[in-house]
Amino acid sequence: MTQTTQTKPIGDTGMGRLHDQVAIITGSGRGIGRAIAEALAGQGAKIVISDINEELCKSTADELSQQGLQVLGVPCNVTQSESIEKMVETVVNSWGRIDILVNNAGITRDALFMRMTEEQWQAVIDTNLSSAFKVTKPVVKVMSKQRSGRIINIASTTGVHGNFGQVNYAAAKGGLIAMTKTIALEYASRNITCNAVAPGFIDTAMTKALGEEIISKVIEKIPLGRMGTPDDIAQAVVFLAGPGSYITGQVLEVNGGLYT
Repeated sequence: MTQTTQTKPIGDTGMGRLHDQVAIITGSGRGIGRAIAEALAGQGAKIVISDINEELCKSTADELSQQGLQVLGVPCNVTQSESIEKMVETVVNSWGRIDILVNNAGITRDALFMRMTEEQWQAVIDTNLSSAFKVTKPVVKVMSKQRSGRIINIASTTGVHGNFGQVNYAAAKGGLIAMTKTIALEYASRNITCNAVAPGFIDTAMTKALGEEIISKVIEKIPLGRMGTPDDIAQAVVFLAGPGSYITGQVLEVNGGLYT
């Protein structure tokens, strides 16, 4: 576990929108998750870097701590309840509360429907959907006692519109959207909001692996003419994480107009 003794993150005067709020971001060792963590920290939040890769989790937390951000690095396997309970306990013992949860951890195991194995199906369902259920349960207990909280689930436009070769991913993200709406209904009375951000085609290591030809064909279909960036997603999360929000149970697609 890594913790900094700094009292103010870089760029924060002590009066950021999220000053002193505690945010857990799963799968935040790199990519979109890390961008979300940095954006929340830029608004004054104390951030929890959580990743299944213990070395990556530690190195990312160390790097951000050296920038003056308030950081805890807590490795966690989001498919295992025991690991999740340990993470939540560590955060509460360290900072006393949890104000923001971003369920970002996810994987892909793409294949056309008839070629997809049960193992490929289950791996994605476990990591992209069941994990959000498992992580949210202990966190929402903390938020309920506080009578406040913001839950943001990172879904996907694939979960809204479907996509060739991603029936497992689409099912998981579609289920995550349905879970978002239900939690929003059940916990509104506790001043806990629950929303989803649905990224489109984002410039990450995952999309780079598709190759230039496929990437070019997809970009041709995007009205804004480019892939999104991790920061585009991060700024949407910051918006939904803000105090006094009257938004809950919604899905914000961040896709450059791809499906307009």
